[in-house]
Amino acid sequence: MRFKPLFNTIGALLSILGFTMIIPMLISWVLGENDFNGFLYSFLVCITIGSPLWYLTRYNRSLTNRDGFAIVTFSWITTAVIGSLPFYLSGSIPNITDAFFESMSGVTTTGASILGNISTMPHLENGIESLPHGILFWRSFIQWIGGMGIIVFYIAILPLLGVGGVQLFKAEVPGPVADKIKPRVKETAKYLWIIYVGITLVEMIALRIAGMETFDAICHAFTTMPTGGFSTKNASIAYYNSPLIHYIIIFFMFLAGINFSLHFRAINGNIKAYLKDIEFLVYLFIIVFVSSIILLTLSYQANTFSDVFLRESLFGTIAILTGTGYVLGDYELWPIFLQVILLVLMFIGGMGGSTTGGMKVIRVLLLVKYAALETRRMLHARALLPVKIGKQLIKEDVVRNTLGFFLFFMSAFIISTILLSTMGLDIESSIGAAASAMGNIGPALGEFGPTDNYALLPDPGKWILSFCMLLGRLEIFTVIVLFSRTYWK
Repeated sequence: MRFKPLFNTIGALLSILGFTMIIPMLISWVLGENDFNGFLYSFLVCITIGSPLWYLTRYNRSLTNRDGFAIVTFSWITTAVIGSLPFYLSGSIPNITDAFFESMSGVTTTGASILGNISTMPHLENGIESLPHGILFWRSFIQWIGGMGIIVFYIAILPLLGVGGVQLFKAEVPGPVADKIKPRVKETAKYLWIIYVGITLVEMIALRIAGMETFDAICHAFTTMPTGGFSTKNASIAYYNSPLIHYIIIFFMFLAGINFSLHFRAINGNIKAYLKDIEFLVYLFIIVFVSSIILLTLSYQANTFSDVFLRESLFGTIAILTGTGYVLGDYELWPIFLQVILLVLMFIGGMGGSTTGGMKVIRVLLLVKYAALETRRMLHARALLPVKIGKQLIKEDVVRNTLGFFLFFMSAFIISTILLSTMGLDIESSIGAAASAMGNIGPALGEFGPTDNYALLPDPGKWILSFCMLLGRLEIFTVIVLFSRTYWK
């Protein structure tokens, strides 16, 4: 592995992150809150280390696949470390493990938090709502930049990587195939960010018009589009007794779960691109089907139909499927079979090329198609039966990659569940926490349900889940390849 391009990218990344801290620093200064020094010290650390590192390791040669895997993985780890500095240095989260967990959860858009209604920290009597505004903004902002991807952000803002940028794009963009909407990867990254920023601004305006405070509207828009789920309120979206705000959040969570290349085509006039895409139709079907089951069950139990049930069923389905993890209703009060359905949604995720976690709808669809095809092959051993999704033929290497991804994903989930269970957690909490971290969801089951937090999880468990969050966000292979002997030869 060549360390010069790795250090060059990390140096530039540190510098960028350092300068972004000026915004929460200004918020703290204007409001006269006590987190100013935390951001100032974090800014100085980033600039002091990042700028010289970037300048001294300038690198003009193209990157290889080997470089790409290392740069992407270590860039995300570096961002999580730097993201934790304001939490720790400001004293908002005085435990380094908790600060790193909160930051990794933010950067990977998981939304699992050690903060909540009941805080284990004496200085945060009111949980999240006790935090300074600068810290609240930073929690939301790191989710926003993590949503579209740190490296995609890097390629779009600082086109310093030349043709080698395509290796980073392939290593980071979610889905079986990196879908470039423009021939050049730098153009693709820029268009993705233009769409991402544009939809975020529209949501900010919509939430403000609906009655949400300006600061809260900005923070919630920053955490909806990356399907992150950090909120400025302990009760999450349930804090707002406004159906209009609830439906706005539902709509934008739905948009965030769609492949951004479809948004690009729609903006360019091809609205029908959504309905022609098989993955989108399956994604839409899952939402309608599951939310209908939840709605009918809740209505049957209450012996009445209510708009509240409609909102809770739609909200819960989309929040879990897309991995946004916002909370409107406490799904742990629902029947067990509905909780099991939500657990399954944690593994599925949204569409490939979206900001969601999980295995992605396209992979699940491909696995189902492949299983059905293998059944047919048992009856017709000599028949040539290619895997097709719609009219598109799927190459054999994509099928192998998907099968390998599924194996690694489930193996990581099982191993992490076993490790968590050794720490005194019950089986429901262990399974829920592992599935939530791997799928970048946030709220889980048992002790880590929608009204709970991860504060009481032992420190080793927080490090395990932090690693699972990274695995889930970078889709396994990008991280796992660094542990292979072949990579280091």
